[in-house]
Amino acid sequence: MINLRERLALWIEQKLPRPQLRPRATGRPRGPVKRIIVFGRMPNPTFDYYFAARLDAPGMPPSEVVDIRHGKLADLDPKGAFIIICRYASPDVLRWLDANADRLSGVGLFLDDDISAVVTGQDADLFYRIRLCYRALWPLRRLNRHLDIVWASTPHLAWRLEEAEASVLPPAPPRALWRNECQDARVRVATKDQVLIAYHATGVHLEEHRFLRPIIEDVLRERRQARFEVFTDRRAKAIWQGLERVQIREPLPWEDYLADANGRQIDIMLAPLAPSHVNESRAATKRIDIARYQAAAVFSEGAAYGFMLDNDEPRLPYDQNAWRDTIFRLVDEVEMRRTVAAATRKAVLQMTLAADTGFGALKA
Repeated sequence: MINLRERLALWIEQKLPRPQLRPRATGRPRGPVKRIIVFGRMPNPTFDYYFAARLDAPGMPPSEVVDIRHGKLADLDPKGAFIIICRYASPDVLRWLDANADRLSGVGLFLDDDISAVVTGQDADLFYRIRLCYRALWPLRRLNRHLDIVWASTPHLAWRLEEAEASVLPPAPPRALWRNECQDARVRVATKDQVLIAYHATGVHLEEHRFLRPIIEDVLRERRQARFEVFTDRRAKAIWQGLERVQIREPLPWEDYLADANGRQIDIMLAPLAPSHVNESRAATKRIDIARYQAAAVFSEGAAYGFMLDNDEPRLPYDQNAWRDTIFRLVDEVEMRRTVAAATRKAVLQMTLAADTGFGALKA
């Protein structure tokens, strides 16, 4: 049975703007692509996870990246340019598209979140949901008249965007985003004496914080060598108060977060996903961050990360006992941590190799 709140959320979601292709769009560029211009709030993880390596693939046209907050749009040459909107289109971008529509080779929109579900869900705070409406949903009323292609990060999100006939564009990070020579050359002997466990979350994972808190409390009580680090916003901070050997950190800007992994390694990183409409559309991008820290991962089983018997990575049901037992094993067994970390890095390497295909429809 659908309760009243779910019914109201569904009604609101049906009223929200959604991506749609322009009339006569074919899912391909309108004409030859001389260059690609990517608009977004730069730098950001979405660009690095999905675009950076693909734009450098063999056969791709030249490209440039424009920060929609500071870029000088008047200096851009629209003739033969294919425009990629990375999540957000600002009012300036919309005006530029209106003025130059006849000279463009096409416009595409990429989405890596089920934004309508985030807006109508409960985990994100009110101000974040309002910002999403302003940045990502209301512009669609004007942006849709230009769209030739819509890309989605996962098959489930593409299904949710079926009106836009979305194509799936999975993560394909450049090798340097998760692996570098200095990191690979660094030798650190894994031991049982000190074990750092981490959960790096954004502001839309309040339920996952609540799920992990009693698990981590038990692990810290039973394993004195364990420490825990959590990235959290102000709402979830109170969940972690009162525990010893817990470092509470605020989420970092993207470039600072990348730099954070340069000087250290994390032993175990957690990636739980509570059952929700938003999480059904999640991609496996957290795997990239975990590989960067050379950590052993624990994932929720499901569409994002796979299921229990796929390989050496633990993928667990959303059950506290299962997570508690697996974390205990990883704390205790150094060799298991090495095996799990290697499996994650192998999986991320496969993502990276997929970038060589570039954007097939946009190749010169």
